[in-house]
Amino acid sequence: VQLQASGGGLVQPGGSLRLSCAASGSFFSISAMGWYRQAPGKQRELVVAMVSGGATNYADSVKGRFALSRDNAQNTVYLQMTRLKPEDTAVYYCNADVRKHPGRPTALYWGQGTQVTVSS
Repeated sequence: VQLQASGGGLVQPGGSLRLSCAASGSFFSISAMGWYRQAPGKQRELVVAMVSGGATNYADSVKGRFALSRDNAQNTVYLQMTRLKPEDTAVYYCNADVRKHPGRPTALYWGQGTQVTVSS
């Protein structure tokens, strides 16, 4: 299972970016996908997670500014980020809770990370 994250870059404060994370490889199902971020000198933190039923859990710091969507047919999640702030600067990682075979436990996979820099 591979997760390919893309869409990061440099943006001015107040701007927008959309991140994508596509899962590929051989697996039975994905029960949850989401995004974390890690700023320099800080621990990795949850940005947003979406479970298979569609329920989402956003960090308080991004509520109302970020929106997660999921394309189940493409095994892809998108993170639309608006009204970006300098404190959103971080490497953003996607993850997916994957069940490779029916009836077997899930395993957590991570993408390679994509840099988001918010600066004027």
